Amino acid sequence: MATGVTDDERLRVRQRPAGTPVMRQLWRHLGFLHFPVDAAALAATLPPGLEVDVFDGQAYVGLVPFTIPRSRLPGLGVPVTPPFHELNVRTYVHRGGRGPGVWFFSLDAASRLAVLGARAVYGLPYFHAAMSMRVAGSDSQVDIVYSSRRSSRGADSKAAAFSGHYGPSGAAAEARPGSLEFWLVERYLLYSWNGRRLSTARVFHAPYPVQPARAEVTETVIAAAGLSVRGPAAHVHYASEVDVRIYRPRRDAPSAP
Repeated sequence: MATGVTDDERLRVRQRPAGTPVMRQLWRHLGFLHFPVDAAALAATLPPGLEVDVFDGQAYVGLVPFTIPRSRLPGLGVPVTPPFHELNVRTYVHRGGRGPGVWFFSLDAASRLAVLGARAVYGLPYFHAAMSMRVAGSDSQVDIVYSSRRSSRGADSKAAAFSGHYGPSGAAAEARPGSLEFWLVERYLLYSWNGRRLSTARVFHAPYPVQPARAEVTETVIAAAGLSVRGPAAHVHYASEVDVRIYRPRRDAPSAP
């Protein structure tokens, strides 16, 4: 079971936020590959105010490839960016038992516009990458063939690559609160840090149609983030599609120097 954050708090964060979203996106063919990692090692990478979220005492790093075929202004249908692929390296955090959410180590995207916009507005560590995705197989046995190689310059970009394939191996179902599947995928709050203060942003969508999944991948994006994992992913899940509303960031007061 999860510790530090109640299921009621996790369900609260999943509710639709007040206010108007700034963007609406379609996320498709999501893979969730999770690797156990030492919680103390993760804690050392986090900014002030954030704590590592754990399940049964175990912390995880997630590797999430997916594609975004549609990004639009809500209510207008005006495209914000062309379709693009995205690959995230992330872990899970909270603030004293409140606000369970996601901390991103890196987000690779095939759209330079998305990279620039997300860095400027949300303060997230986005990088441009050359990416491709191909859907093989049938609806009952879909196989997502995916590759990414970071093209942004700098030390963080060295040898940050991903290649392989993944796909569902069982039926889709909404994750049950209190389950590992719920803890891993049902995340609706993200955090970022600009060196002085935390920012948060919310997303909202219907619960993921989670499926058990398989994956065979070769990757160096986790190591490029300064993290160490051993062996293949311990837990793999898949979600076919969600319609997502994204809300504006909110910033804390600056931390004292």
